[in-house]
Amino acid sequence: MPTGVAIRDPREQLFAAAQRILLRDGPNALTSRAVTTEAGVAKGVLHRHFADFDAFLAALVLDRIRRVERQGEALREAAGTGTVTGNLTAALADLFDPVAVSVVGLVIARDELRARLRAAGSAGIPLMTEAGAMLTAYLTAERDLNRLTPEADVHVLAPTLLGAAHLLYADREAGPPSEDAVRRIVATVVAGALRG
Repeated sequence: MPTGVAIRDPREQLFAAAQRILLRDGPNALTSRAVTTEAGVAKGVLHRHFADFDAFLAALVLDRIRRVERQGEALREAAGTGTVTGNLTAALADLFDPVAVSVVGLVIARDELRARLRAAGSAGIPLMTEAGAMLTAYLTAERDLNRLTPEADVHVLAPTLLGAAHLLYADREAGPPSEDAVRRIVATVVAGALRG
């Protein structure tokens, strides 16, 4: 891109380029040069907005974490409506969109990225930890509304749902699982916790 040409929201432009690379080529293809080339901007644009490439990646993941937090608010608001199985199935499909699955792979593959995300307040496997908290909060709300048994251990149910769903969604070659496949997993995991 020629110098002197204003770029609309360069951070968002760089994030969108990184997401396209993740979807098309996977986490290993994500480099600063690949991102700036994909975004159609000079390499200096990335370094003008971020201290280094790991800072850019951390900002990208934190942006996804904020999205999970917004999804969590909507999911908690759904407590008491529809079915628990239906709400969880839809939430997992939203959570594990193809970009999120690729971002999880990126976080797992890059030690420095995980360190920066932990310094920013995330724990465990960043993004997955926040997703687990989202599911725990929803299941707690459903238990409080008596749609789950009082004995339902939401701190076991949430990571079980998260791990089982991630295994379904993680196969980049096969593509996303069917809604029915996700629903079967959710129904199996929560069967003993549902009232009635």
